[in-house]
Amino acid sequence: MCYPLGEFKIGGSDVRLGEIEGCPFYMGADQFEHWRHTRLVIDAVPGRGSGFSLEAPEGLRFLTRSVLLSEAEEAALPPVRRG
Repeated sequence: MCYPLGEFKIGGSDVRLGEIEGCPFYMGADQFEHWRHTRLVIDAVPGRGSGFSLEAPEGLRFLTRSVLLSEAEEAALPPVRRG
């Protein structure tokens, strides 16, 4: 889901993965443990959005692609930032 900046309440276990177009991108800790060994690519593509996410009225939806990281790529990742 995409929320207006500042409207999503970050929990202490949420993991900040980076930024998309200057906006912080977080994932819940349980999801992060499952996806931590991958590179995620988040795209907005034409299609039906879900619920009240910001992209829904624009006729877009999010599409996530993933690629497994090599051991060297994983070792080079910065420390995990939570909350």
